[in-house]
Amino acid sequence: MKWQPYAASLGDEIIRPESRWYRAVANVPRHEFVPNWWERKGDGWVLRTGSDDTAGWMEAAYADQTLVTRVDTSYADYSRVGAVLAGGTPTSSSTQPSLLVRMYGHAMITDRDHVLVTTGTGYGTALACARLGYDQVTSVDVDGHLVNNAKNRLSAQGMRPKMEVCDLTGPLPGIYDRIVSTVSVRPVPVSWLRSLRTGGRLVTTIAGTGLILTADKTTDGGAVGRIEWDRGGFMPTRHGDDYEHPAGDDWKGAREDTGEETFTSRYPLLYPPDAWDVMSMLELEFPGIDYRQRQDGEMRTVWLMHDGAWARATATGFLTSPVAHESGPRRLWSALEKIRDRLNRGGSLPVYGARVAITPEGETTLTRGNWKAVL
Repeated sequence: MKWQPYAASLGDEIIRPESRWYRAVANVPRHEFVPNWWERKGDGWVLRTGSDDTAGWMEAAYADQTLVTRVDTSYADYSRVGAVLAGGTPTSSSTQPSLLVRMYGHAMITDRDHVLVTTGTGYGTALACARLGYDQVTSVDVDGHLVNNAKNRLSAQGMRPKMEVCDLTGPLPGIYDRIVSTVSVRPVPVSWLRSLRTGGRLVTTIAGTGLILTADKTTDGGAVGRIEWDRGGFMPTRHGDDYEHPAGDDWKGAREDTGEETFTSRYPLLYPPDAWDVMSMLELEFPGIDYRQRQDGEMRTVWLMHDGAWARATATGFLTSPVAHESGPRRLWSALEKIRDRLNRGGSLPVYGARVAITPEGETTLTRGNWKAVL
């Protein structure tokens, strides 16, 4: 199978040839790390098996896209050929290659650095090994199946980095110059500060947001940095076999109840995940919102649910003002309206470019001008 032209084409698409990451992208066989994957179909998922469609496998593996490899507890690698899932939440994937390279770029990795990366399929680990040599790379994941599969696939490529099964938010298995996480966290784990050399850099995303956080460890054991102007989002860290799904009771009321307050919004209907700066501001205030949407003909509905509170807004077409219903201990749609007010008044939101300060105890504070958020 001639995969090299596909990998070279991917490298040409996502990175300049003078970059030290170009050779890694052009020489690592991504398809070997993603032999099977889940593809979205309507509200559900269908299994794609690479060996059954070689052309489709090459096209998918060397496109600049994320490939979902686990939905809830269903692994693509262990599912029967032709499997179909009625629904479910992605719990592991092979990250979009350009985003991987950007995260590594934000880390400012030098030739002598020892780095900790997250495992997933192992493709990101392979890029780090190709760039640095495998003896400078440690790869961790909470999922033993993923670590085992990635270890075997890396070994087949002659790469034998240190690999560990561990919760990324807990103690880490070494001391590093760089920590690059392709799962999101909130807040930055204290264990990262303890495992990072003074002057070393951590790169991650804040859970539920499109915010890439970079910070350099200071002599007092804390770290300082910023929210990059770049955008990126990852699945949040898992601490077991699956994520918790706490919005079930909220959903019962949110679907049809009138709620405690009803009003007409002044803005067109917005699904917050479509506007990362707006969503990020909302998530900093109310972390862990469950967002849902539905369209029936011209009727569009958006739901927000968070820890006993819910909001539902419905509009016909794209120009009419939506009617919002809210209930519970906090007013989610009203909070969204305030963020959009700020955006309209100022022309931008303060999240991107914000300064980051992390105490040795892990308290993370974002500031820009007179705006402040504590994780």
